[in-house]
Amino acid sequence: MRLRALLETEALGLRLLGGEDELDRTVRGVMTTDLRDPSRYLSGGELVLTGLAWRRDASDSEPFVRILAGAGVAGLAAGEAELGDIPADLVEACLQHRLPLFAVHETVAFATITEHVVRQVSGERAGDLAAVVDRHRRLMTSGPAGGGPEVVLDLLTSDLDLRAWVLSPTGRQIAGAGAPLPGALGAALAGRHLAATRTGRRGPHRAAVAGTTYSLFPIRNTGRGAVPAARDVRESVLSDWLLAVEADASDWPAARLDLLQGVTQLIAVERDRRDAARTVRRRLAQEVLELVQAGAAPAEIAARLRVAAPVLLPGLGAAPQWQVVVARVDWTATDTPGPGGVPGDIAGGPAAQALLEEILVDPAVSGPDSADRIAVAHTDEEAIALVPLPAVPAPLPDTVGGPTDIAGTAETAATPESGEPAAAQDPALHADALLAAVREPLSAGLADDGRLTLGVSAAVHSAEGLRGALEEARHARRVAAARPGRVCAAGHHELASHVLLLPFVPDDVRRAFTARLLDPLRDYDRRHRAELIETLEAFLDCDGSWTRCAARLHLHVNTLRYRVGRIEQLTGRDLSRLEDKLDFFLALRMS
Repeated sequence: MRLRALLETEALGLRLLGGEDELDRTVRGVMTTDLRDPSRYLSGGELVLTGLAWRRDASDSEPFVRILAGAGVAGLAAGEAELGDIPADLVEACLQHRLPLFAVHETVAFATITEHVVRQVSGERAGDLAAVVDRHRRLMTSGPAGGGPEVVLDLLTSDLDLRAWVLSPTGRQIAGAGAPLPGALGAALAGRHLAATRTGRRGPHRAAVAGTTYSLFPIRNTGRGAVPAARDVRESVLSDWLLAVEADASDWPAARLDLLQGVTQLIAVERDRRDAARTVRRRLAQEVLELVQAGAAPAEIAARLRVAAPVLLPGLGAAPQWQVVVARVDWTATDTPGPGGVPGDIAGGPAAQALLEEILVDPAVSGPDSADRIAVAHTDEEAIALVPLPAVPAPLPDTVGGPTDIAGTAETAATPESGEPAAAQDPALHADALLAAVREPLSAGLADDGRLTLGVSAAVHSAEGLRGALEEARHARRVAAARPGRVCAAGHHELASHVLLLPFVPDDVRRAFTARLLDPLRDYDRRHRAELIETLEAFLDCDGSWTRCAARLHLHVNTLRYRVGRIEQLTGRDLSRLEDKLDFFLALRMS
């Protein structure tokens, strides 16, 4: 609403004292204050109401008005109940800073003005929001040239002062208006949304993060052509986008909530278009996977790779290297439906496919089309990604460095372009790095009945190596599955160590082995708080060095010797013997 409309409302009892040329300013809210410096509570566009309790003498008026003008308020209304007439120094300060000034008659309560402004602003913004939805619907009916999610978010910001972002289930920003959302904040909001969704509560979900309140709306297409709703919330929870709005929608009227739901449906249309664009890449991955698993001739697989390379890495001159990533989502079967759930098992392949397509996107890249180099196929149980890697330039002939591997990359040689080691420019995927930024939100979505495990192969440079890469990635995923935690990953380098054996140890054997060695120490720690388990882990990690272990634990060496002696006494083992050290090491890894 405009300041002019307030002045024209007789029931408010406002009298203009200055600023007639500024009456077309927009009022976006109202605030009552008698603080000398209320700037921390102002965001711009407010009508400020004051009883003048902050004023002790004439010198106080100009600093107060300067603060309001700097905060971008729409106008100032001063009550006459305290001092009678409005002081001339306040009138002069408002004229100096071009701030409209009103006098409020002593018979009019500030609450009356506040209620009127709030009612008017809320009504106008609801109308504006309807216009936003209608404008964007017209844009989108003309096809992708309509502008996508960014357009409607820009309109929300410009027309309604609502800051909003479209986020993936891992918290990566798909679209937003204005400044990008920090990655950690996006992950936190996605985690809150996934956790609330798993409880079966309907959106929007309220989330307070770092002192700011957000409303989280699920993005689902419920219009014509929409995919049928999932029978179980777990079928879609890890793939749905969300709309994060910097506002508390808990007290919004039903009409406004309905309009925001309409916005999410418009964005869902863009999501469907993005998924349709992935169809070609998914089909390429499926064809290559079927050839590899069927034992097709390398020449036939190579032909399919040549078709895939230009689609996934357009403009690439040389043949790329390839990596295989295998992911699996496992859900605990339910005997009775949970919130939104149904009994029985859930196929994890589609969920794993959607997750891989998200996880493999560079987290520093935003936008719905940043996954163009990712091709993911799936079976009922697992998803398999075929990831092309640009070849790292080979070193010059006179470069001093290590040997060159079969993929044409130097192990330690400097690249001619940068002088940095080739390893530092290695484009290969690494298991831990893939999940580092997404572990928190995905754990919230998996809750207590789901697990995501992921395995990454080494890079291969030819069709002959793809079958081995697939088996390598599957073995690495089984290694990850043997670890505790909701979200786990393992890479090909771990297959050359003892951990390769651990996934194949039967569960009952594993439990008996770890209980025999570690339960006496856990019981003793529980009774005496002796930290024997922590001491054992540190002692083994320091390769049995008394000095380094004592320094790490901040203990005297004699205290460390006492603890190790107690460990040996309780278990009947000797930590000076290699065999006993190895048994303890394996027990700790399997526990």
